[in-house]
Amino acid sequence: MAARPRPARQQHSPGATQPGRRSRGLTRGSRLALCSALAIVSGLAIGLSATAASPSTAQALELRGSSLFVRAPWRVELVSYTTNVGDPWAEYFFTVELPSDAGAPLGELLIQQTRGVDRQFNFITDQTRAFLGRPRRQGEAVALEANFDPMQRLMRLRFPQPVPPGSTLTVRLKPWANPVSADTYLFQVTALPAGPDPVPAPLGFGTLRIYQPDWR
Repeated sequence: MAARPRPARQQHSPGATQPGRRSRGLTRGSRLALCSALAIVSGLAIGLSATAASPSTAQALELRGSSLFVRAPWRVELVSYTTNVGDPWAEYFFTVELPSDAGAPLGELLIQQTRGVDRQFNFITDQTRAFLGRPRRQGEAVALEANFDPMQRLMRLRFPQPVPPGSTLTVRLKPWANPVSADTYLFQVTALPAGPDPVPAPLGFGTLRIYQPDWR
């Protein structure tokens, strides 16, 4: 009986894919590219974790030479306990909460009047104060430098020792007196992180309502 002929085996080059079968695994070049990408992503994650890990030593995240918050504060609260026109005992308290994962300490606050009939009332800059906590629940004092531009209606507050993430900060502005005209006054507040070329973070507006008392 004649022997059956054996089927011929197909020869394949090492880099070729066998017909009817899917290629298993990645090529050497693809594996190297994937490893490089993973290394870059891991490095970025480690860098960001290190930036936000310790609020007391946090440094501003820098992007192309500019400092910015990783998570910026997003609102401001304005409280005044004297709201009659011309009241000489007026004080304005602006409170800002810094997220614990802000990624940078607070270096400056800008407070600018954007609405209100009276644009002549002035501030006593050397009586400007800042502290941790809220109005009537005052905590540790925070050093600051205050400068008021009456033409732009802009108060610039700089903190020589930047306020760390996770803090609740209140700033007290002391006007000579309340505005002499009853109206709704708006103050736009902007936060700047400590560091070179800081990127401003708008916090919104503080609202101050001044009333004309009815003495009848």
